[in-house]
Amino acid sequence: MTVTGYSDVINHAFAFAAKHHDRQVRKGTKLPYLTHPANVAVILTRYGRDNDTVIAGILHDVIEDCVRDGYTREMLEQRIGDKFGAKVLDTVLGITYRRHDDDGVELSSEERKADYLRRLGSASEEARWVCAADKIHNASSIITDLRRTVDPETVWGRFGGGKAATAGWYRQVYERLREVGFDAPIMAELGQVSSELDALAR
Repeated sequence: MTVTGYSDVINHAFAFAAKHHDRQVRKGTKLPYLTHPANVAVILTRYGRDNDTVIAGILHDVIEDCVRDGYTREMLEQRIGDKFGAKVLDTVLGITYRRHDDDGVELSSEERKADYLRRLGSASEEARWVCAADKIHNASSIITDLRRTVDPETVWGRFGGGKAATAGWYRQVYERLREVGFDAPIMAELGQVSSELDALAR
């Protein structure tokens, strides 16, 4: 793909994400939500991932967070598949938290996390890359905020379960990715940030 073609499709993905994340901010901050998928895309690009994986990184939270303003989950899935292709959609779905199980039963917060970890076992290589980049940016953002605040509890308080559960979640994702055989170079960085977060939670 030419540089121009690459830029066009990436810009299209950013425009799509910006439209659907409009007015959303990062938890506990005033930062536009789009800063997160943008950073996930940067991380994936830094590791030389292909076009579809970077696009999936940009769009990875759209289905999970943007069922509003007349858009159903099914509509968002259709739009992503139509605009960016089945591979991008499959990657996004591979790491989208499910609110209901296969029988339509609503999942609790803890059940959603357990379901997410379980599905990493059957997720594609691309989905695992996006998962790792997503968790690296989220954990790094928490670490940055903790290091510049005089009251760490204001940061930990953004997350349900407090610091032990929050730090533990990133460690769980890292360990699950290792368990399912994902040994890509990005895992060293994910292991480092999850260890840093563990240390700050003590």
